[in-house]
Amino acid sequence: MAIEEISVADLKALGPSVRLIDVREDHEWAEARVPYASHVALGTVPDHLDQFDGSPTYVICKAGGRSHRACEFAAANGHEVVNVAGGMLAWHDAGFEIVSDVHG
Repeated sequence: MAIEEISVADLKALGPSVRLIDVREDHEWAEARVPYASHVALGTVPDHLDQFDGSPTYVICKAGGRSHRACEFAAANGHEVVNVAGGMLAWHDAGFEIVSDVHG
């Protein structure tokens, strides 16, 4: 099954109204994330498929691998999903805004 991908630049251009799911682990989410993303760790995706009810839902991780797996699973369960190519590494490299729970 082919999963559609989007660049971080194209995702940024869509703005904060899109449904964006970050599937990284809790500590990664706390360190840095897209301000308008929601968090569903990869291992919990099967229990939270209702979070993928966007049209489409964009999915991000650190570099694109885990989000691709999450997209495959969600797509197999009838959800319209798009993988964010390059993930948070590409988002950060592009200089786009991030938020963090880590201070200091």
